[in-house]
Amino acid sequence: MVKIDEDLCDGCGLCIPNCHEGALQIIDNKARLVSDLMCDGLGACIGHCPQDAISIEQREAEAYDEVKVMEDMVSKGKNVIVAHLTHLKDHGEDEFLKEGVTYLLSHKEDIDFDVTEIIKKVNGENIMENKEYKLACGCPGSEERSFSKGNEAGCSSATLSQKSELTQWPVQMHLVNPGASYFRNSDLVIAADCVAFSMGNFHSDYLKGKSLGIACPKLDSNTDSYIEKFRQLIDDAMVNTISVIIMQVPCCGGLIQMVQAAAAEAKRKVPIKQIIVGVEGEIVAEQWV
Repeated sequence: MVKIDEDLCDGCGLCIPNCHEGALQIIDNKARLVSDLMCDGLGACIGHCPQDAISIEQREAEAYDEVKVMEDMVSKGKNVIVAHLTHLKDHGEDEFLKEGVTYLLSHKEDIDFDVTEIIKKVNGENIMENKEYKLACGCPGSEERSFSKGNEAGCSSATLSQKSELTQWPVQMHLVNPGASYFRNSDLVIAADCVAFSMGNFHSDYLKGKSLGIACPKLDSNTDSYIEKFRQLIDDAMVNTISVIIMQVPCCGGLIQMVQAAAAEAKRKVPIKQIIVGVEGEIVAEQWV
């Protein structure tokens, strides 16, 4: 990958015409790599930098992750983000563009500049009124949220046992972002979809104080992506423990198998507990695996 030393770069722009992929741009008087996706690592730009500010960095490459790219881009300022998203749009990378815009929307409270202004620059001034805006920016129902939970004074134990202990949103594994802050160093519950409907004490006894992901190994499509997300939760979010709660039906066993497959691929080791629930809500088995 191309690496730019911003302290050495004087923004002369001699490198730009030699990046045939268009991955380099001059932004805020510095050469910026606006798209890891487009950079081919050839290094044609290196010989045209009089300040020796550009080099090739050899490293083990991870799968392209738009969320990680956006996390890095935010620290470089809104102009870099605009250039990056525009680059994705111009090259027809619509899915990555949606992921990038969704990241901005879900982190707008933590970003120092106006997210709406960036989206308008990339997608046009009228995008906020466009009926297709929701499609362009991803499902609003998947916007990341975290909740604070506290015991309300004066509540009876019966009332407390029935209150929600959910601390974040979304929870469905296809919508979950392993890089969300609420997963970091958390105790993670991975539950089959039917579990919470079967267990009357699921929230109070198994979810309280923990993060959550739900899935159905039988009915969900593209479950291979779950294995990679579980691996990221182990290696990148560094979850403390994983409790896999499944029903006592044959198809549910696929969920624990996916978590174990991810654990086998992960660099970190994390304790995994399997909890099997009967169809009437009773605990049939509970053990570390």
